[in-house]
Amino acid sequence: MLKVKDVMVKDVVTIHSDQTILTAAKMMNENGIGCLVVLENDRAVGIITERDLLERVIMVSADPAKTLTGQIMSKPLVTVEPETMLEDAVELMFQHKIKKLPVVEKRDTDTRLVGLVTLTDIARIHPALMKTMRKLFEESSEIPPKNMEKVMNFYIV
Repeated sequence: MLKVKDVMVKDVVTIHSDQTILTAAKMMNENGIGCLVVLENDRAVGIITERDLLERVIMVSADPAKTLTGQIMSKPLVTVEPETMLEDAVELMFQHKIKKLPVVEKRDTDTRLVGLVTLTDIARIHPALMKTMRKLFEESSEIPPKNMEKVMNFYIV
């Protein structure tokens, strides 16, 4: 069975919590990515996704040149370690209704960001895990969020 380290992207684009949303949007656009991991004192503390920009900036008419990433980031940050089994990562995504998981290595009292794994990455590598995700939703009687359902429906084998 595959582990998170087998699928994760290692070059994670990050931003500091005191930088503006305008800077974040430019970085996401320039890198063609849908999220940024937010750092404070070189530690991953949150994540900013396209959905965060829509809901917490655009929909409330916040000024992206004045709003800081630390003000709108999703937190607390849900993470996994590189040795985590992909099935466990999918279950964690299900529990938190998220599609992106920063990957961290924990050493003593320090935690270091080493990668990022997304539901789409997992679905591309192991489409059968999308059946696991669908089963989890069916057993819980919850309706999958639209963004997760798209990935599940596209990659169901």
